[in-house]
Formats: sequence, structure tokens, C-alpha cells
Amino acid sequence: MPTYTRSGMGICHVLERRRIFPQLTVRQNLILGARHKKAMERREKSLQDIYKIFPRLFERPNQLANSMSGGEQQMLAIARGLMGLPKLLMVDEPFLGLS
Repeated sequence: MPTYTRSGMGICHVLERRRIFPQLTVRQNLILGARHKKAMERREKSLQDIYKIFPRLFERPNQLANSMSGGEQQMLAIARGLMGLPKLLMVDEPFLGLS
């Protein structure tokens, strides 16, 4: 099933290797997660919700993703998935790099 079809169904898959955008900031990575109309309309609210769930990301909105630890990158990948307001979030190896 193509990615755009899964996304349209409200399904998000966070892959094991994180697949963040390394040259973008934390905030830019998160904003890219809000890619459909409903998510874009709620983007600022979603950002605040994400920052409550992952306070470490709140502390570093302007930090480049590639300068973060592996655990922080994993948080960012999961948070970016949540920004799309999925009905189902599938996470492969959710605790990879977290300690």
C-alpha cells in the first residue's frame, strides 16, 4: 500500500531507523509531520501538545536534528508522526536509543 494511501486512512508508521530530516530543526521536523489539511489547521495546538509529551523537544526547538542524541532523535520521529493526528500510530522499535 503506498504511503499516501496509508496517510489518507489516518495510519502513520514510524520506522526503526528514525528517518528524520537531519539538516532541519526540531520545530521544522515537527511541522513537516502536519501535512494534511486537518493537521495543518491544528498545527500550533499540536505543537504545544507534543511539547507537553516530550518536554526535551520543547527545550530544543531550534536545534538541528542531526546534533541530537539517538534517543532524542527517536522522540522527534515519534512526535513528528503524532503531528499528523493519526488514527493509528505504528512504531517499529519504539524504545530504540532511549535510556
